[in-house]
Amino acid sequence: MFPLRQIVGNVTRRVVPSIRAMSSKGPLVDTAVDNEGIATVTMQRLPVNSLNLELLQAMDKALDEVVEKKCKGMILTSASPTVFSAGLDIMEMYKPDMKRVETFWTTLQEVWIKLFGSNFITAAAINGHAPAGGCLLAMSCEYRVMMSGKYTIGLNETALGIVAPNWFMQTMTNTISQREAELALTTARMFSVEEALKVGLIDESATDKADAVAKCKKFIKKFDRIPALARSLTKQKARQAPLTWMSDNRKQDTQEFLMFVGHPKVQKSLEMYIQALKQKAGK
Repeated sequence: MFPLRQIVGNVTRRVVPSIRAMSSKGPLVDTAVDNEGIATVTMQRLPVNSLNLELLQAMDKALDEVVEKKCKGMILTSASPTVFSAGLDIMEMYKPDMKRVETFWTTLQEVWIKLFGSNFITAAAINGHAPAGGCLLAMSCEYRVMMSGKYTIGLNETALGIVAPNWFMQTMTNTISQREAELALTTARMFSVEEALKVGLIDESATDKADAVAKCKKFIKKFDRIPALARSLTKQKARQAPLTWMSDNRKQDTQEFLMFVGHPKVQKSLEMYIQALKQKAGK
């Protein structure tokens, strides 16, 4: 799942802004439900919603809240003006506490299971960049509207010499064609808004965040006349293969991730990359 060869040589390449440490004050996730029963879940670990354990736990709780409130749909978006989510926080993997990093990974799995396999309708208002884990979150939703501009979206793990986990790949092949996904994954392609729209990685573009949210709501309300149970069961069948894979392989997936993170070469590579970021920031 996570081959180690070439990772050191590739570590200083431009990859995802995902791997910058950050801090944020206040709630990491805000959940607001409108009078039509549509929840808007906003990630607000500024500046770039880097996915650390605490943010993932807050998202997991928010997804449970959407179920408890019996919302008919949910929109996932960001409080950042230019970044939807920059992906996994590298500081969770650098010199890790192995108990914490295991919880981090299993929580990411849980968030994906709940989002990708939800009974309620899901849409992503992508108001900025969405590399790696940010792209995963967006693809896990049924519908994606991305704000126009010089923003990009994609799974670019191979640029760092890393193979994306199987369920990341399956989520992409569930979203775009097998051929387009293979090319994108092997080349670490980051799609522009126009390119993403062309291949079906996103469904619509929007002028701004408000427009993206409005288009997501319009999509959710399309199902008002569709029997909810029939819609939900159809969705579950369409997404069954990736969810079954996760159910059958969750422990193995976790163990492979822990072995990868704990490898000395990986830790050295992460250290080199962090130092490169610090040097870049100091210029």
